[in-house]
Amino acid sequence: MAYQRREIPAEHFPAFLLSLPPMVGKTIAITGTTSGTGKVAADVLAALGATLVLLNRPSERSETAGRALRAAYPCARVTDVACDLQCFSSVRQAAARVRELHPEGLDALCNNAGVMALRDEATSDGYDVQMQTNHLSHFLLTAELFELLERAAVARGEARVVNHSSIARMMPSRRLRPEYLEKRGGKLGGNGRGLFMNGPRWRRYGQSKLANAAFTAALHERLQRRGSAVKALVAHPGVADTELQVTSVREGGMVASLTARFMSLAQSMEDGAMGILSCLCLPGVRSGTFYGPGDSFLAFRGPARPFALEPFYDNPATRELLWSKSREAVGRGFLD
Repeated sequence: MAYQRREIPAEHFPAFLLSLPPMVGKTIAITGTTSGTGKVAADVLAALGATLVLLNRPSERSETAGRALRAAYPCARVTDVACDLQCFSSVRQAAARVRELHPEGLDALCNNAGVMALRDEATSDGYDVQMQTNHLSHFLLTAELFELLERAAVARGEARVVNHSSIARMMPSRRLRPEYLEKRGGKLGGNGRGLFMNGPRWRRYGQSKLANAAFTAALHERLQRRGSAVKALVAHPGVADTELQVTSVREGGMVASLTARFMSLAQSMEDGAMGILSCLCLPGVRSGTFYGPGDSFLAFRGPARPFALEPFYDNPATRELLWSKSREAVGRGFLD
């Protein structure tokens, strides 16, 4: 049985849009803009006048999305750059292209793209497909583009790295485990989904989303120590109705009938995008801040609001584990 998304009307998004400032003069790179919250964010940023670099895996869908965005906002400066997050060499090539396009600097990097509850499979680099897509390749991309972020921060007073986490950072464990960051793809528990989304597929997903938050904490700590004007921020979308659920059902990670019931609690993908858009656009945001509908496991919907990074990942041991294992995986570090 297939699962089909239902169109959920945006509840808070229209009023939220009115709070956003113009983004003319800002250059922003964002991963995963073909659907969901990334597509909403790209549309809003283009409408606000930002110069955009869209980082997506090469596909007919990414070409279609890029054409649609340029048609909707013909005055916007939008560039497509091929970036397959399941391949470290592709990420390095994409970063090199961004450096060529924007040597003047990058005002924000939004590490938005993600996959959910996929099979226990390794990428060509040997890492879990969820951890590499959701975190490790974003760590590498941030490292490769950090010089551009610092350049913009010096020239214009600040720059931002925005990561996208999830309520799943809390499930089924709040402890980041090293094996999920190691070259053990295809050997991390198998393909069970569990009765309450707590099987191996979901443990791998939860670890990747916990890594997004821990990366933010580790990056913030290093930036503060350095006295950098680059800010590290993170958001979560609550439970947002996007293509993630459709893909997960198709790939065997969720049951269609149960998904339909669960998604009756969801908010629109527009409302879900308010977290990353807050991090990218709102003036005066502080580094080391989390934006989302709330900080509890039941923060499914509502306006994005700021809250502090949480101690179960914002602690010296977890920050060091995240950084050292990520550095080892991608073969380079930064801010060391």
